[in-house]
This record gives sequence, structure tokens and C-alpha cells, in this order.
Amino acid sequence: MGWGILQIVVFVVLLGLIAKPLGAYMAHVFRNERTFLDPVVRPVEKLTYRLCGVDETREMGVVGYAMSLLVFNLAVLLFMYAILRLQGHLPLNPAHIPDMSPTVAFNTSVSFATNTNWQVYVPESQVSLLSQMLALARENFVSAAVGIAAAVAFIRGLTRHSGKQLGNFWVDMTRSFLYVLLPIAIIGTLVLVSQGVVQNLDGPKHVVTIEGVTQSIAQGPFASQEIIKELGTNGGGSYNANSAHPYENPTPLTNLVEMLAILAIPVALTYTFGRFAGSQRQGWALFAAAMVILLMSVTVMYASEQKGNPILTKLGASQASTATQAGGNMEGKEVRFGIASSILFSTVTTDTSCGAVNNGHDSLTPIAGGTAMLNMALGEVVFGGVGVGIMGLLVNAILAVFIAGLMVGRTPEYLGKKIEGREMKLAVLAVLYFCVTALGFAALAAIVPAGKNAALNPGPHGLSEILYGTISQTGNNGSAFAGLTASGRFWSTIGGFCMMWGRFFFIIPCLALASSLAGKKSVPPSPGTFPTTGPIFVVLLVGVILIVGALTYFPALALGPIVEQFLMNAGKLFG
Repeated sequence: MGWGILQIVVFVVLLGLIAKPLGAYMAHVFRNERTFLDPVVRPVEKLTYRLCGVDETREMGVVGYAMSLLVFNLAVLLFMYAILRLQGHLPLNPAHIPDMSPTVAFNTSVSFATNTNWQVYVPESQVSLLSQMLALARENFVSAAVGIAAAVAFIRGLTRHSGKQLGNFWVDMTRSFLYVLLPIAIIGTLVLVSQGVVQNLDGPKHVVTIEGVTQSIAQGPFASQEIIKELGTNGGGSYNANSAHPYENPTPLTNLVEMLAILAIPVALTYTFGRFAGSQRQGWALFAAAMVILLMSVTVMYASEQKGNPILTKLGASQASTATQAGGNMEGKEVRFGIASSILFSTVTTDTSCGAVNNGHDSLTPIAGGTAMLNMALGEVVFGGVGVGIMGLLVNAILAVFIAGLMVGRTPEYLGKKIEGREMKLAVLAVLYFCVTALGFAALAAIVPAGKNAALNPGPHGLSEILYGTISQTGNNGSAFAGLTASGRFWSTIGGFCMMWGRFFFIIPCLALASSLAGKKSVPPSPGTFPTTGPIFVVLLVGVILIVGALTYFPALALGPIVEQFLMNAGKLFG
């Protein structure tokens, strides 16, 4: 257990060390300041604008920025759908994989276009190498770049002193891709390949196991997809076992690298925000609030998994059974990672909108599984997904200062700008979309036969599988409880709408909020101004995030993982 805690401590320290250098670099990139990559990347960037007819000096208002974002995402969604539907007739298909069905192709296209990477297909047998590269891996870059662009526009709106312009979507997205995602992904790919992650264009290998059974092992350009799925908080794996597969995540070192990649950009964006705000303490306050919740989450999950299933523990103590879990719950986990690295990975991936997994979340103890659900339900703001995480944190910061303003009877301010009725309506709209969609579709799935029959387990765990599915898709996470069969028409269809609604109905109100605040002039702080850089603000922000989440989702969680935990403690299981 001591070794497990040390692993968590080392990870948190490394995460803190990443924030400043990467955050400062991204501030230079998005303020169009010179970087060390300019001699190589700047000519490519200028050529891209020239070929696409983009005027990089022209900024956009909220309508132009939002429309560019939506139209572009629709175009890439249709492109992916066409590739997946025609993959059986296209080259680079050594395994002769047929065309994807219309329903699954729709769900997959929406999933990758919205940075969710919810997978209702088996990657090894249903996606060709061309589809992996041209549709899925490419979109991992694009959807992440779109999220970063939206976040930068939001940050500009909050920190500018006048005017309602948010920047240029095409420039922000291009610079996200060329200056941030691509260079890190190239280095990360080489690191993963050095550790044994597969990167080739071969067909599947047929081998004979020690039991004498012939097994087909998929090959492909998987190291390059692995790093961008983590770096871009996408999550869709090249293998059905995702990052638990030894060809995706073979060693403890690759496990550490992949976890750091998931949180690197979201953590750094808090520092970038401080640079834009002209006060680094503003960024560190957001960093501290998110880190507090991350540590709370991993502590609860680790303690629950280390304790294990009390039914099996008692059975082992009384009957000397090999079923004892005195060493903790290792069900669904890879021995090469153990409990600590598995739970840390689960915390990281549900705190962000990543969805990559290195263990079976359906095998988590009820409290650990419920905590993973709550991580997503909070809006995945614990650093959150690439781009949208910092937006969610800032929306909650605005809610926090509004509550503080009500307490002292003053108009609330954030970064010197007054938060009034219009801003609060937009902030509340950006928060409410999540619970209405996730809980609404969960309720529908629980009463419609096609929805509830997809849950393979009875009782409260079956409800947990449904809840996890709708929360994950609405939050653009993509991980799942494996007990939910989501490849049918019902789940593929409502899942697609959940993912689209969750992605764009959050981004659009946030851009409108940023535009509204960008048009306001900053006022100097007064003796009654609530400071947003100290520990009191951090505590208030953490409290707002947790209380809003607890009040909204507690009834649903009480019927699922909470009651399941009580029943398990009482010796009751559902088979």
C-alpha cells in the first residue's frame, strides 16, 4: 500500500512540474508571440492559411466563431461517416474488414467528432487501417484542436478589457494542431514505440497459444493513435481492451506517460489562463481547486479498491478460500499495474473527458465506480478535457463569485468585470444542460425495453451501467461499464444525440458568455471586492462544484452504486 501511495505522489508532483513550462508556451502560441518552433512551423502555418483563404489578422465575434466551429465539425463528421461506410472498398485493409453498418458508423462519427470516442464496435475486427488513420486518429487531433480553440476564445473573452471579438477560429485551431498537439504527439509516439507499443501497417498476426489455440492479433499504426488519444483526451483505443492491452500500454512507464499525457494540456491551461489574466495567482487558484478534487477522488477510489469486496474477504477468512480479497480488489485489473496505478488511471480518465481505461470499470467496487461517475457528472472540470475543462472550471468560478456576491449584497465581479443577469443565465445554461441530458436519457433507458435490456446485470448495478453510459456520453468521456451492450439501434442513436448535445450545447453558451464579458470594461478592485486568488476562493470553488454535483446526482447515485455498496456490505450480491 505504501508503494501505491508513493506512485500517486510522484504522479501529482510531475503533473505540477508540467503546468508552468507547457502553460507558458501555450500562452506564447495563442498570443501570437514567437516560440522556439517558429522557424520550422511558421512557414507551414502561413502556407495553410494561404491555401485555405484564411486572413489570420481578422477576428470573429461570437456568431462567426461559433458558426465556423459548428460547420467545420459537421464537415468532418460527414467525412468520417463516408470513410467508415466505404472502408471495405478502400485500400489499406489487409484484414478485409467490411463496411461499417449505418447505425454504428453514425455513432462512431459523432463520437470522434465530439471528442468522446465512445466505442460501440470492436476496433480489431471492425475498423480498417485506413479508417484508423484517416478517420479516427486524424479526428483525435482535430477534435482536440477544436476544444483548445474554444477554450482560448473563452479565456480571451474573460480577460480582454473591451470589444466583443474572440479571435479567429481557424487560426486558433491551426495553431493548436501545429504548435501544441503535433510536436508532443511525435515525441510521445517515439517514447511508446521504444517501450513496445505497435506501430506498423501489417495485417493481423496468427499465432498458436500454449493451449494450442490459434489466435489472431491485430497490427497497425497504434502507437501514434495511442498518444493522441491520451494527449487530446479522446480515449478511443485501437484494441477493444483499450489501454489495458499490452500492445497499447505494455509497461508501468508507458502507463505513467499516458496518464501524464491525459492531464498535461488541461493542467497547463490553468497556467495559460493566469498569463492571459495578467495575474498568475488567478491560474494557480484554479489549479489548486482542481487538484484538491482530484486528490479527494483518488483517495476515495483507492481506499475502496484496497479494501476490496467484504463478502470475499469474509469468505476467505472463514473458509481459507482462495477468493479472499485481503490484498484488495484486483478483479478487472492488469497485474503489471496493480491497484494504485489502475485507480489513478481511472481517476484521471474520468476527471477529464478522456475515456481511455487500463482496467475494467465494471469491476470496480460500487463506491469506486460511483466516484468515477461523479467525476464525470461534475462536468469533468477536475482539469477536465482538452479545452472544455478550463471552460467548465471558469463557469463554476463565475458561479462561485456570484454566490459570494449574494452573501455580502454586492454585484459580483470576476477579473474586474461585473457578473450580471445575462452572464448568470448563460453560466447556468452551460451547467444545466449536462444533468438534464444525462439524467433524462438515463430515465428513458431505464423504462424502455431496448434500453434496460442492454444492461447485462440486474439490480442496482444494472442501473449503474445505464447511468454511467448516459453520463459518459453527455460528458464526452467515452469510458463505460462493460456490462452495457451499447451497439444496438437504441443506444447507438440516443448515444449520438447525447454526445452532440453534450459537446456543443456547452461550448456555444460558453462562447456567448465570453463575448458578453469581453464587451465589459474592467473596474478596479474596491474594499468590497471578493478576492479570487486566495484559499477562501479555492474552498468556495471546490464547495460549489461538489455541492452542485451532489445535489443534482445524489438521488440517482443513491439508487445505483450507493445502495449496491450497502447491500454488498450486508452480504447481498446480484447474479
